[in-house]
Amino acid sequence: MTTRRQFLKRITFFTASIPFFNSFKIKRGYSKGTIRKPVVISTWWFGVEANKAAWKILTSGGRALDAVEAGVKVPEADPKVKSVGYGGLPDRDGRVTLDACIMDEFSNCGSVAFLEHIKHPISVARLIMEKTPHIMLVGEGALQFALSNGFKKENLLTPEAEKEWKEWLKNSEYKPWDFQDIHDTIGMLAIDQKGNLAGACTTSGLKYKMHGRVGDSPIIGAGLFVDNEVGAATATGVGEEVIRVAGAHTVVEYMRNGYTPEEACKLTIERILKRFKNMENLDIQVGFLALNKKGEYGTYAILPDFEYAVYSEEEGIQLKKSKSIY
Repeated sequence: MTTRRQFLKRITFFTASIPFFNSFKIKRGYSKGTIRKPVVISTWWFGVEANKAAWKILTSGGRALDAVEAGVKVPEADPKVKSVGYGGLPDRDGRVTLDACIMDEFSNCGSVAFLEHIKHPISVARLIMEKTPHIMLVGEGALQFALSNGFKKENLLTPEAEKEWKEWLKNSEYKPWDFQDIHDTIGMLAIDQKGNLAGACTTSGLKYKMHGRVGDSPIIGAGLFVDNEVGAATATGVGEEVIRVAGAHTVVEYMRNGYTPEEACKLTIERILKRFKNMENLDIQVGFLALNKKGEYGTYAILPDFEYAVYSEEEGIQLKKSKSIY
């Protein structure tokens, strides 16, 4: 049996050995230097207006956490965005179910999945982070929590979304990977004036999905991950493929080992593609977006249709095309 004295000796030896072990590690991606801040980046065309809302908070000295929450609430409330919040296309049963998560600079995080009737799931996720000992609430439990904390129950199925769903019902042809409408998540990452990182991710998921399906978006380490020493990453696209490789966490770990945000995203995309033998008929999209501790950002996707929005002092507000494998 190990005595207390023996245990303390081992701990002392291990602590003294840390510099020795670290000397063999690859140069880290969060080396000291000038941090470009603030910066906010997000996925897809609807990220432009989302970034503008986040930018107001960042330039007034606010926290990155507050900025990303405010930012993604814009598409959550926009009925023109068919893949997030109010106006999102429903599942095959005609029900709009939402997933979201949020993470701050202290590794605090909150998440909701399979949530109905609440327009802003990202704010419910944050409240779970701040008011409960848990990280994720789902379904009816998440709804009860939201209602007990002042959120209003609403019908999220707009007439336009209902019309599209009823048209789909005529043939019920299920093509969950169809991205012709750029039907997908908004993921947002930000670094504030203090150099702290945060991220948010929110979606209504795949259109006409099986009732109860949950993708990567509410899963910490898959759809979103933040490490304030290194950087942050978020994902978009087919959530099942992102989950298989713990996508956002994998991107951050590549950055921890010295890779740039773009390189980290590309390497993670390549890891996803390893399981596919026939690349010629590959019709799925996955994209990653990353922001490191120095305020440098990068993206990479499987297919060439992935767009992202960025807002910084140097560049202003821009919508850009991501690099891709194909």
